[in-house]
Amino acid sequence: MRGLTLSVVLAVVGYFLFTLWGGVNEVRESLSHVGWLELTWLLLLSLLNYLLRFVRWRTFLLRLGYQLPEAANFRIYISGFALTTTPGKAGEALRSVLLKPLGVAYPHSLAALLAERLGDLMAVLLLACVGLYAYEPARPVVAAVAMGFILGLWLLQQHSLLGRFESWLTQRFQQRLAHLISGFIDTLRHSGGLLSLPLLGYSLGLGLIAWGAEGVAFYYLLQVMGAEITLTMALFIYAFAMLVGAISFLPGGLGGAEVTMTGLLLINGMESASAVAATLVIRLTTLWFAVVLGMLAMLPGHRVSRPERQ
Repeated sequence: MRGLTLSVVLAVVGYFLFTLWGGVNEVRESLSHVGWLELTWLLLLSLLNYLLRFVRWRTFLLRLGYQLPEAANFRIYISGFALTTTPGKAGEALRSVLLKPLGVAYPHSLAALLAERLGDLMAVLLLACVGLYAYEPARPVVAAVAMGFILGLWLLQQHSLLGRFESWLTQRFQQRLAHLISGFIDTLRHSGGLLSLPLLGYSLGLGLIAWGAEGVAFYYLLQVMGAEITLTMALFIYAFAMLVGAISFLPGGLGGAEVTMTGLLLINGMESASAVAATLVIRLTTLWFAVVLGMLAMLPGHRVSRPERQ
């Protein structure tokens, strides 16, 4: 919670300075184009993103053999968003802590989390590829991340290699550390199973629709604000900004995603005030909307029952 509080404070300060750079009055004028109706559509598209990702999460747990009560599973999944403003979204591992009393082993829940992160990365990469030829300087970044992802996906499928690596490490460390290493390798094995065909295609399809929904929301926002930016370019700008935020390992991509998004909007002809306003609105209705939902889901008063293991 201290980390969450710090990220909120830093975000408020950063967004305030961001607004000063764009011009307070000018940014306020640009924000006036976004009314309650527009905000409602943006939030609904974000909700679609969360719901589709939950469906994928539920499928992962089912594949691992856990039949959880739907309400409890959904609440725990959304609760993870409360700590999404952590480096690499590592705080979302809170779900593993909440699932443990329900009988879900840590290697299994962490494997589902890792598979989800990789699925999101793959979906965002493909969306970014949509506009690669429209913005040539981005090609090396996307290509490097894509190659790293393909290599990581291949390694997750090499169970014998993982086994030899585990044996080599556990022979060289003390018992407690060796136990942690074994648990980590076990998590990687389960993740590899969740990212093999045909589940990989299913995961990718849901990820593309989920993140594409937020990309469409960004395009809709730009049209509301009068920007002459195509859907293809809007999808690329949003996906590439998310990609930069992810590989920066800053809390929630804060700073990296905003600067990238605003810079690309400026390159594509938007005025600085409008670019800043668009960036602020889309981040508030995606990232920070998720954080608020996560905090609400963590409120006490929910009772859950033990899951069934298939």
